[in-house]
This record gives sequence, C-alpha cells and structure tokens, in this order.
Amino acid sequence: MHDQLIVIDGLQYSNWNRAIFKQLKDGGVTMVHATIVYHEQIRETLLRISEWNRLFEQNSDLIMPVKSAADIRTAKQLGKVGIMFGAQNCSPIEDDIGMIEVMRELNLMIMQLTYNNQSLLACGCYEAEDSGVTRFGKQAILEMNRVGMIIDMSHSGERSTLDAIEISQRPIVISHANPNSFHNAKRNKSDEVLKALGESGGLLGFSLYPFHLKNGPDCTLTEFCDMVAKTADLMGVERLGIGTDLCQNQPLSILEWMRNGRWSKQMDYGEGNKDNADWPRPLEWFKDSRDFPNLTKGLQARGFSDKEVAQIMGQNWLDFFEHSLQPS
Repeated sequence: MHDQLIVIDGLQYSNWNRAIFKQLKDGGVTMVHATIVYHEQIRETLLRISEWNRLFEQNSDLIMPVKSAADIRTAKQLGKVGIMFGAQNCSPIEDDIGMIEVMRELNLMIMQLTYNNQSLLACGCYEAEDSGVTRFGKQAILEMNRVGMIIDMSHSGERSTLDAIEISQRPIVISHANPNSFHNAKRNKSDEVLKALGESGGLLGFSLYPFHLKNGPDCTLTEFCDMVAKTADLMGVERLGIGTDLCQNQPLSILEWMRNGRWSKQMDYGEGNKDNADWPRPLEWFKDSRDFPNLTKGLQARGFSDKEVAQIMGQNWLDFFEHSLQPS
C-alpha cells in the first residue's frame, strides 16, 4: 500500500545531499517541507535559496521544487521528491512587511511566526510569559493570508498560537509537534490548542523528534500510533499529518545555531535539561526517511482504515496545500 500513497513530510532540516534525497525516494516520500532558514535574515535567506537552486540543478533526476499542490501530484507521477521551502522563524522578513510578498514570490511557502523566543510577530514557547501576537504580527498574518504563505506555530507559545488561529483568515498549521498530554514538553501543544486548530480547519504534523515523545528514543511505534489515534478522537483524522522534524547528518554546530542564533553567548538547553544538549539517539523504527513504510504499517496495525492511513501519511497535507497556497 505504501508505494501507492502520496507521502508528505511536514518538516525536515537535514544536511541535504544526494544520498539523503535518495533515502527520501527509497522511503516513498512524495514531498518534504524543507526548512531553509532559522535566524538567517534577508541576504542569508537569498543565499540559501541560491544553494537550493544548485541542488535542484545537480539532482534533477531525484528532486524538484514544489510551488503548488499540482506540483506534488506531478512529483508523484514522475517518481521524484518534491521540495517545499519553509522558514522556522520570521527573520527572513526582518522588520519589513513588504518582504512577505517578496519571499513568497521566491517560493518561501511556509513561515513560523516565532522560534522559541519572543519575535517581532509573536511569542515563543520558551518565554516565561506569552504576550500573544504583536501589532506587527497581526498585520503580518493578514499579509501572509493575502499572498498565500502558510502560518506555522510549531515553536510558539500557547496564547500566541490561539491568537494566530483566531486572527488568521485561513487555517494555519503546527507542522511538527505532539500533544502535551502524550509527553510534557514546552514544544508540545495543549488539548485546547489542538482542539482550536482542528475546529478552524488547521493541520497538525506529528513530530518524530525523540525529545517530543514519551520515553524519548525508546518510544515504540505502537505508542506513537496510540498517540495518533487519541489525537484523531480530539481533532478528527482529517486534521492530522506527519512532520518528522528529522535533522539528519547535522553537526552539533547546527543544533547550537537553531537554539542560540546570535542572541545568546551560552548554550540554550531548550527544555532546561542538559541531556538535551546534543542530538538525541534516533528511534529504532525511524532512523531516516527510508523508514517511512514503518509508519504506514504501524497505523494499519493500530486499526486505521486504508483511507485514514492515506490521509495521515500525506493526503491531508495535500488537501491543505490545495486551498492554502493560492493568493487570496
């Protein structure tokens, strides 16, 4: 069954090379939302896009850029892996609302309003107090709606996420996180947030990053699929997808860049645990993208119907993109 599916990974930040593109293809992945920047500003973002253009040129037999839902279907037909650009912070627009349209024209399709900290747009999940979406943030959300750029609140605080759901005239995503009821982590989301996300037509991508899972790297496939089933009861199966948060072959310096950016001289341990200071040991049943078929099998074993498995593995993402990427 897996080979017939449209499989979409709602987020990866791997150290991209031809070997990893081959793993994606071998795992049956149709499209991946690839983080191209975290704290990089405008010029650095342009450099990342240029680097990706070179990757597309050099690996045109394996990968292709994705700018629409139709491109995802084309990637499936051609047996290629589609790549959709995303940013995990609002740094690429700096303090200029006009850059939202510019970045969207350069195929930046998804942008988080915050990455853990307070930003110019909203509050991150590691701040002691969440002041919510800012004045600039409200304007930015409406501009993102207008140009067809998807709002992602994966690293945002509770109030900010609820604000974004309410303010946005289009459904938003939480591309890579899990329910806090499954595992208590600052990055995971409350049932209140998930319920609001589902009711608004938004989408949750389940994270396979071990620090977001019960028992960490020892979380079993059965436990993961139980989490999916319980969340389906809360939100509806049509509101669920996968967003692995796979950061494959990345050096420790990248983890430090993700967490520290340029704002801190000290290592930010995230959850406050120094055991969190390095990359976690991978899950036994999901070491890299070649293990995507294990997810399909696990969901089937948990009792999801073939239609529901197809929805969770990619169809829900595809349906979401169909309605969210067109300018209003």
